[in-house]
Amino acid sequence: MYPLLFRTVLSRLDPEFAHHLGALVIRGAGVEPVASVVRRFTAPRADQRVDALGLTFASPFGVAAGFDKNVTMGRGLGALGFGHVEVGTVTALPQPGNPKPRLFRLIADRAVINRMGFNNDGAAAAAARLRRLRRARRRPIIGVNIGKSRVVAVEDATTDYVRSARLLAPLADYLVVNVSSPNTPGLRGLQAVETLRPLLTAVRDAAGRTPLLVKIAPDLDDDEVRDIARLAVDAGLAGIIATNTTIARTDLETDAATVEAAGAGGLSGAPLKKRALDVLRLVREVVPSAFVVISAGGVDTADDVRERLSAGATLVQGYTAFLYRGPLWARQINRGLARAS
Repeated sequence: MYPLLFRTVLSRLDPEFAHHLGALVIRGAGVEPVASVVRRFTAPRADQRVDALGLTFASPFGVAAGFDKNVTMGRGLGALGFGHVEVGTVTALPQPGNPKPRLFRLIADRAVINRMGFNNDGAAAAAARLRRLRRARRRPIIGVNIGKSRVVAVEDATTDYVRSARLLAPLADYLVVNVSSPNTPGLRGLQAVETLRPLLTAVRDAAGRTPLLVKIAPDLDDDEVRDIARLAVDAGLAGIIATNTTIARTDLETDAATVEAAGAGGLSGAPLKKRALDVLRLVREVVPSAFVVISAGGVDTADDVRERLSAGATLVQGYTAFLYRGPLWARQINRGLARAS
């Protein structure tokens, strides 16, 4: 039914408005007794559990950051079968993000362009919601993705990240430093090793015992990917998330005028699949086997998840295909993985 609903209704709505409508459904799925009923149809099998970061994930498949920016859908996404939810990106200061429209579908490519700009309610609001979520009887593992506040100068980024880490790390199952979004001016420049090392060291210290990961861009060249992977190991991080969205616009099926009209922003979805897989393999080449690598980008089917796991991913995340597959997406992935085992 969902493909019909998408073609006839949702695809005609503004993408951001449609996302907010979907969020209401997801939140409803997390409320008892509805959640218990939903779980009967969506829960992963026990043998799909993954032990990583000192945690046990019910499924290797989870939701990437950007979907639940304000920590409002965790219980619902868990009820729908996702093994973990990475909330955010959260910034120390609340911010509205970039002007609308800022989210665009490329339906022919099963892709999305976004320039949301870390729109979120800020770290203090996220912390309050995380406290409530942690009291829930059943919830997925919750990662928290943190980014730089837009009004903070790049040279003051470390202090800004540390402020978020101190508030959120005690409430997170794991913490992620996002230095790879293309939608905050100057942010990707923080991926330079000489800049990234002191930033990661400071946030690691602020995070305490909470596992810390860093999320990188697919647009780095191969040597830069390897250098950051080695740095993450040397700095004592728990893992890497590869990858964020891309600024590339190559080999798209959508007509050029539509792509140009969408403008700047990060491209996610199926066109990112090959590069995300390549970056996963580059990272896995240079990090220890026990080092956690979470693969994201272009994940759509159970076969995609299986391919990432075979290539060395510890866990896999998705986001964009949710728009095209609907609320039973995690169930489809988990059932597909079960059939292959």
